Amino acid sequence: MTSTHTDLTKRHRAVLPDWLALYYDEPIDIERGEGRHVWDAEGNRYLDFFGGILTTMTAHALPEVTAAVTEQAGKVLHTSTLYLNRPMIELAERVAELAAIEDPRVFFTTSGTEANDTALLLATAYRGSNQVLALRNSYHGRSFSSLAVTGNRSWSPTSLSPVQTAYVHGSRRRGTPLAHLSDEELTAACVADLEDVLGQLHGNVACLIAEPIQGVGGFTTPPDGLFARFKEVLDRHGILWISDEVQTGWGRTGEHFWGWQAHDARGAPEIVTFAKGIGNGLSIGGVIARADVMNSVRANSISTFGGSPVTAAGALANLDYLIANDLQGNAARVGAILHEQLDSALGRVPAVVEVRGKGLMIGVELAHADGSPAPEIASEVLEGSRRRGVLIGKGGLDGNVLRIAPPLSLTESEARDGGRILLAALEEVGRR
Repeated sequence: MTSTHTDLTKRHRAVLPDWLALYYDEPIDIERGEGRHVWDAEGNRYLDFFGGILTTMTAHALPEVTAAVTEQAGKVLHTSTLYLNRPMIELAERVAELAAIEDPRVFFTTSGTEANDTALLLATAYRGSNQVLALRNSYHGRSFSSLAVTGNRSWSPTSLSPVQTAYVHGSRRRGTPLAHLSDEELTAACVADLEDVLGQLHGNVACLIAEPIQGVGGFTTPPDGLFARFKEVLDRHGILWISDEVQTGWGRTGEHFWGWQAHDARGAPEIVTFAKGIGNGLSIGGVIARADVMNSVRANSISTFGGSPVTAAGALANLDYLIANDLQGNAARVGAILHEQLDSALGRVPAVVEVRGKGLMIGVELAHADGSPAPEIASEVLEGSRRRGVLIGKGGLDGNVLRIAPPLSLTESEARDGGRILLAALEEVGRR
């Protein structure tokens, strides 16, 4: 008898693109969720340590979000930005309060990709330049313009580009000539590299776009203070800073609400992009920008689906729940427990060469004895964790980094249970 998952996999592959990646040798259909757990279509229960790629920020089936969406859906689903939209305005007001940017304006999109597209449009129009700086190993989305600033070969299928992008060193250390440097030395080397790259361009550079912690890149984490030093250089040249907070925003790192705040920058980014967690699964993203930058677009513009009444109502309920329950503080406390557990694999499981990240955004890098990346080991651990009832992700330039990012309401007991299972999966591979 054909299983539910086997049948659905065949149907998926018959009608969807070959390049649409699926996790696991035997892919699973996640049918429902509650809290930090999900169930597949065959009744198996899992502790969700990836949250639909860092998107289920608070909890699965959060009653407050469900109620807000249901109430709004009973009124009107869609109007567009051509009309006043109370839920969108109320959400924008709340985001602006939390923005930590002077005189902020907020524009909503339907995804992080679209948010980064919009940020690039704002920066290039404001500066009158199509020259853009980005970090090596970065990922900013799957559209033509966001791929043009993505510095990770695994996720960039074309070299064609609407902008001229120059890549600078920033977050990734292992596998680079900068791997042996201390934090202070790395920061100095990256600033020198930025200055050198700027010296090779035509003066009027539009922006630097950067993730405070690289997501798809394997949760590579720069030294605190790096972007403050970058901003000193950028400000001298009038270059805008776009902080891509699609994965780091809303307190996931535990220590700050926004990832950029770890750098004690003398002045905030001019533009911040966000998505994923704010909607808790609803399709929403957006851009926060200083008013003069946001208002610099000299053409008519609308968004058919950005900030729709239903997604805005759900996102506002989700954001209110996050703040009221101090989930940022929980990410710091519970993340430290999980991080400590995974640290115990260092020196005990030979393939584990680094455990990094902040809060509930943790990466475990795997390598062979000769130091070369071990993507096949990462795949084995992914499979082993699923068999034991935990879902995680993977990333990195070579696909050799485990990505662990549970909902921010994760409890201490769930962290310990999940950590124990991850260690068991790592040790099983290590024994083989």
